[in-house]
Amino acid sequence: MRIVIAGSSGYLGRPLMQALEGHDLVRLVRRRPDEENEIRWDPYREALDPQILDGADAVVNLCGASIGGQRWNAAYKQRLRTTRVVPTTVLAKAVAEAGVPALINGSAMGWYGDRADLEVDETFPAAADFLGKLCLAWEQAAAPAAEAGARVAYLRTGHVLGPGSVLLARLAPAWKLMLGGRFGNGRQYMSWISLRDWTAAAVQVIEGDAAGPVNMVAPNAVRNKDFAKALGTALHRPAPWPIPGWAVKIVAGEAAVEMLRGANIKPRKLEAIGYDFHDKTITEALRYALH
Repeated sequence: MRIVIAGSSGYLGRPLMQALEGHDLVRLVRRRPDEENEIRWDPYREALDPQILDGADAVVNLCGASIGGQRWNAAYKQRLRTTRVVPTTVLAKAVAEAGVPALINGSAMGWYGDRADLEVDETFPAAADFLGKLCLAWEQAAAPAAEAGARVAYLRTGHVLGPGSVLLARLAPAWKLMLGGRFGNGRQYMSWISLRDWTAAAVQVIEGDAAGPVNMVAPNAVRNKDFAKALGTALHRPAPWPIPGWAVKIVAGEAAVEMLRGANIKPRKLEAIGYDFHDKTITEALRYALH
């Protein structure tokens, strides 16, 4: 397959590129191209020439600033939206004009918001909070490709646990100092997936025929208190301290919602296409990520 990838230098893009070795890969980059398979583009300045996508079997879009990159002020919230919606809009229009058969687009578990103990799957509507509206706009931006008849899949990704994980890089130092523990009451669900499972599942979606939203999470979400305990076990440290919600908000601001709320998300679409998870428990995922 000839696969064009935007966002290939990110945490998910790099291992995906490696997993897709053997395919004809083209990278869209915003810097000066250094390799033969790189093409420069700037979605914030101009449309993408559809001729660049001639002969492509699929376009993969993983663009977007990090949700946890910094505290959410008005400017950063606008950046979160712009870096997702604008590249998706540009790529979707180019996919439509070039007649590319498939667009595999990023999305996130923020779609679901706080669902307490309710099990949710791909059929649930978007939440009405900031992240829910962000994910809705992100997915709607791919409409031109879908309207042109392309297969469009939205990868609604949960917390990704793997070597170099941003989440673990931020939490592990506190746990190593024996300052770790649950966030708030610890009952909120945390939907996660190991990096190697995310990568393998994404390859299966790209090479297969799955369309629409795809929950990129492991089958067994855990409550925050159980994640805290599992992380402590993996690091050989206790995690006894309850971290009050107000303290998390002081450190992370509005971005604290990522750890203080959650949803028990089920990967129904991945199960339907027969994906076999490598890391089915949080213990397995943390062992892989940390060791």
